[in-house]
Amino acid sequence: MANLPAQLLDVLRCPVTGSKLVQDGAVLRSSAPGPDGRPLTYGLDEGIPVLLRAEVLDGAAPTP
Repeated sequence: MANLPAQLLDVLRCPVTGSKLVQDGAVLRSSAPGPDGRPLTYGLDEGIPVLLRAEVLDGAAPTP
């Protein structure tokens, strides 16, 4: 998987924490911890960031 352009990573933010996202291989990780104390992870689909929480992608109701 190719790296996302630096200009794109400069403007992308985690929709939950508002922190910058850092590419870690085939995923993006928030630079600040989420509600559970761990960084949030978002996938890339054919090089396009998918900034939805895992429970939304799985069809489950998000937890508050």
